[in-house]
Amino acid sequence: MSLTNEPTTSGSPRHIRAQDVPESPRDPNRFYWLDGRPSAWNRAKEYGYKTKNFAQSETGKSMFKCALAYMLGSMATFVPAFSTLFGRQDSKHLVATITVYFHPARSFGSMLDATRVAFIAFLYTAFVSIVSMSISVLFTDQLHQAAIGHAIILVLFVGGGLGFVGWVKLKKGDPLVNIACSLASLSLITVLTKEGAVQEGNYSFYKIAQILKMIIAGVICTMLVSFLVFRRSGRRNLKKNMTEVSDQLSDMLGLITKSFISGDEHELEDQDYMTVSDLYQKSSAKIATNMKEAKYEHYFFGDEKVAALESRLAHCLQMIGQSIGGLRSAAAMQFVVANVPLEQSDPRMKRAGLALIDTPNGTMRRIQTLRNTSGVVDLDAPPPANPLSKAQPQDISNAVVGGQDSRPWRTPQQIFELFIEHLGPSMRSLAYTLKEILDELPFNPDDNYSVSINPRFELSLERALNLYKENRKQALKAVYDKKDMDRTRPIEVEADWEEAAACCGHFSFSLLEVAEQIKHFLYCLDDLQIELEHASSGKSWSWLKFWQRGGQRWSGNTDELYDADHSDLKDIPQPQSRQDRDRQYWEESEKSQWKQNISRRLYHLFAVLRREDNKFAIKVGIGAMLYALPSYVPGTRGVYSHYRGEWGLLSYMLVCSMTIGASNTTGAQRFLGTGLGAVLALAAWEISHNNPVILAFFGFIMAYWTAWIIIGRGKGPMGRFIMLTYNLSCLYAYSLLIADDLYDGDGDEEDDNTKYPLVYSIAGHRVVAVLSGVIWGLIITRAVWPISARQKLKDGISLLWLRMGLIWKRDPLAIFTEGESDHLYMDLREENGLQGFLTKLQGLVDASKHEFELRRPFPASTYDRILKSTNRMLEAFHAMNLVIQKDANASPGELALLRATSEERSELCARLSHQFSVLASSVKLECSIATDVLPSAGHTRDRLLARIFSYRKEDSEEQKTDDEDYSLLYTYALVTGQLEMEIRNCLKEVEALFGVLDEESLRLQ
Repeated sequence: MSLTNEPTTSGSPRHIRAQDVPESPRDPNRFYWLDGRPSAWNRAKEYGYKTKNFAQSETGKSMFKCALAYMLGSMATFVPAFSTLFGRQDSKHLVATITVYFHPARSFGSMLDATRVAFIAFLYTAFVSIVSMSISVLFTDQLHQAAIGHAIILVLFVGGGLGFVGWVKLKKGDPLVNIACSLASLSLITVLTKEGAVQEGNYSFYKIAQILKMIIAGVICTMLVSFLVFRRSGRRNLKKNMTEVSDQLSDMLGLITKSFISGDEHELEDQDYMTVSDLYQKSSAKIATNMKEAKYEHYFFGDEKVAALESRLAHCLQMIGQSIGGLRSAAAMQFVVANVPLEQSDPRMKRAGLALIDTPNGTMRRIQTLRNTSGVVDLDAPPPANPLSKAQPQDISNAVVGGQDSRPWRTPQQIFELFIEHLGPSMRSLAYTLKEILDELPFNPDDNYSVSINPRFELSLERALNLYKENRKQALKAVYDKKDMDRTRPIEVEADWEEAAACCGHFSFSLLEVAEQIKHFLYCLDDLQIELEHASSGKSWSWLKFWQRGGQRWSGNTDELYDADHSDLKDIPQPQSRQDRDRQYWEESEKSQWKQNISRRLYHLFAVLRREDNKFAIKVGIGAMLYALPSYVPGTRGVYSHYRGEWGLLSYMLVCSMTIGASNTTGAQRFLGTGLGAVLALAAWEISHNNPVILAFFGFIMAYWTAWIIIGRGKGPMGRFIMLTYNLSCLYAYSLLIADDLYDGDGDEEDDNTKYPLVYSIAGHRVVAVLSGVIWGLIITRAVWPISARQKLKDGISLLWLRMGLIWKRDPLAIFTEGESDHLYMDLREENGLQGFLTKLQGLVDASKHEFELRRPFPASTYDRILKSTNRMLEAFHAMNLVIQKDANASPGELALLRATSEERSELCARLSHQFSVLASSVKLECSIATDVLPSAGHTRDRLLARIFSYRKEDSEEQKTDDEDYSLLYTYALVTGQLEMEIRNCLKEVEALFGVLDEESLRLQ
């Protein structure tokens, strides 16, 4: 292939030969060796520039803040003036521990949230500690049954208290809540198993006060650094995030529209689009977190209305992103229809010698008329004057396409060409306007991310929309005027023609929906600017009025949406629920009534054990209770204290996760981080020779490095485990060395500073305790109600497909003729919930990679392809949902068309629901059926398209239905086609995963 210097139309970088690249001139201010290499001084300067740029970046600033906060926290151990504030005890390293968990590289809103959850964690710790001490005092001093009191404390407060912490951690799934749960676990374990007040039956408010002081001191150190050094704003982060998302949506919109106009399928598959799509996925995933942090800041400063408007703006961007995803699916469907072999359309066309107009790469060749009028399809350049904007409808209907106007048989490719000839210029104009709006809005980075409003945008968008709508009607009319309606053709030909027209109508409608949502986006931005201009005079803190939160809230009144006369509603048979079925079985059984009542009551009583979150909390509590048992037995209490069992119990709490794969990952990071932190602590101790200044400097370096692991690499657990082990070993050893708490009565050689060096014993015990806690956590995770991430992933995929099949069991368009469904799982508007569940499944794929099976390694790439296909299905769901929500009341023409196609739609929905059920069953049973024996929905869909084609001919005289009324069925037809295609892809992947049924699988044994 020859290489040219002409620019490519796909946006991908062209191939350049080495000899084509001109040699860059040397810098006259730099010294070079004879062989052309720069000198060592110049290399050092380059490294210096890179280091300076990194230190001034957001990541470099965040790392510095983390290191500074840790150094301040370590002063509670190294500086006697601060150390005395926390009394004589050996846990002053907890102040520095707080700075590691609640690091200051957060926004102001995130620090407010961190302070809130830390305070809640302390209140919970204080409550459990005081109640447990009261129970111990009661049974020890009053009832003289210390053993019974210890058993109650073990079950209720150690097992129940720590189990509840695990339940909250799982239920919330928030990083800050996870950290607060870790601090609560640390405090509870210290009070209940280490300090000894509970075991001895005494009140020890002194210890609780010390823990409170250390938590407050750590939070103050973190907040001071966060607010005073390189302060970050959650509001600014949100604006920056939304600006990035808007730019990425602009690029995606431009590439998709360019692909449809040019007919180049590779535009949607090349590296440029994939890169932008991946960046959009990453950026959009941050919006929820940034919006939460910005909300706390707005609430703190009394800008509640601004927070609500920014939330609306973020929701608008999310809806635009979903609509652009549906636009991409509509564009991709064009190439599926255009690449249908001619033999599949009509054999008579082949005999007539009409060849397809395909390019060598399999995509259709666009008309030269558009090329001559528009030049290269480049949406980044302003569109030229539209040569068809002044054309009359009769002129457009008489347009000539490629000199083939006289042919009575028109292929799908010719229909696309005709449509693009008439709508291409106005489509390009609208896409350019939308892209320009998304590029410049919503905030201006050059003006501290202030609201960016351009008054001409609304007028330009309105004009582009009006022109586009008018030309769209004329283009669709031109397509149908050329179809030679008065002949009878095979059903496949009619279906292909109708499908091609449906593609044109669906893509043009999807682009129109994107434009309407961007128009709504402009209105939301106007409201935000108006509120910001008047925000200084209207501060409010209504969120503090908790007694008013129970008032009325807005809720959509669906009765208003469906106030039309639905006198012809059908009686939909409702399936029997499980409770009714079980009750019927009990009534039919021969057991006595009292046995039935007892059985039913026991069944409902143990229903709590059928929920996975409750199972997780119970098994975490059981494991914690058994691990802490030696601390309450007099004969083993010394061993537990000697080997620092509280460290092992904390490691157990950190390792316990919902799935086996997640526990394996956390356990490995915990053990490796502990080992590395212990080695580095020993090295720092040896080099420093117990000098607090050198130790503080080493702590700063360690905190800077681990902050890079946590923030720069995104490996939070590993970085925290390294730093916490280093912090515990060095600071705890120094605390003992200065005789801060020389003898605590446990006879431990760690507290005897005559044995040099102390840090070796501390680090060794730390490693042993952590290893025991990790092993115990893995044992509990696998032995007590094990939850495999692989099995949970397969069950989740099966459930998701089953829910998607139930949506299509009842025709989604039946909402216009039969009203809303009584069951939420049969409502297409639940697709947002399905999208969130899909995100959880993607997280299970990562956890499954760390589960080990002897049968085979985890096929992550196959599951990734399955989830991507499922995501494309949900994008098709969204496209269908947009059309349904656009207008809840169908027009008379739409109702007539829906009634005319009710039988074909019913058959198609049944076929799709059956295919989804087969998919779900195949994954659930880990076996697949051959794809060639599964009934296809293609022929059923062809009958639907042919019925639409025949209805158009029948309606040509009565004119009950106009072109706009067909858009609903067009979207329906395209969505069902996309679903059927993706279902086939998923069936192939499932077949690759589990194989198909063979004689060995069906053998009766």
